[in-house]
Parts: sequence; structure tokens; C-alpha cells
Amino acid sequence: MTTGAAVVAVVKDLFFVARIRETARLVGIPLSFARTPEDLAAALDGAPRFVLLDLTAGLDYDAILGTAERAGIPVLAFTTHALARQTQPWHARCERVVTKETLTTELPTLLREGAKRRDDVRRTAP
Repeated sequence: MTTGAAVVAVVKDLFFVARIRETARLVGIPLSFARTPEDLAAALDGAPRFVLLDLTAGLDYDAILGTAERAGIPVLAFTTHALARQTQPWHARCERVVTKETLTTELPTLLREGAKRRDDVRRTAP
């Protein structure tokens, strides 16, 4: 993990790790990955623009979101339509929540534009 990245990703799914890493490289966005709240705290010292968080990974979201909130760093999170209701408790603590489908199709734009507030999942969740 490097510090000073424009984006810090907290993602466990190897498919998305590879996709995010390659897309960030192609669009020229510095990127680092954090696996724990402690890793995230260290990465946030580099003042990234936002944290990219996988809400489907079964992580300690209270600790991760608390770390980002204390640092004043916005969070762009992603979930699935199937898990939207289950992940709902964390949506309000994120600047923006998108589906994995949106993440996949709009990743270059999301990495460039960051966590601009939109209610993607909240509007589409059942």
C-alpha cells in the first residue's frame, strides 16, 4: 500500500481489485488499497480525494466509516441490488452509493469525479 493516493480502495473481491487497479492506471489516478481500519487510517494521512468501499465484503463498516469520517474524507461505496436493503444502514454515512453494475460501467468516470453526492442505490432499492 502506498500513501498519497488520490483514491484509497477498501475492497476484498479480487475481480474488483484487479479491475479498479487497471482502470485507475489507465486513467492516471493514483490508487492504494487498505484492508483494515488501521491500514485505512494510515492511507488517509496522504489526504486522498475519497475512499472507495465495498459494502458487500463483510468488513467492519462502523470502524472503516468512522475512520473516514474522522479524517473528513468522503466515501463512495458500492453494493448490489440484492444487498441494497442489507447494506442500507451504512448508506447514509457515505457520500454516494452505487451498485456493482454502475461501478463496473462507470468506473473511469467515478475515479475521476469522485464521491459527488447522488442517490443511485437509494432511488433504485426496493
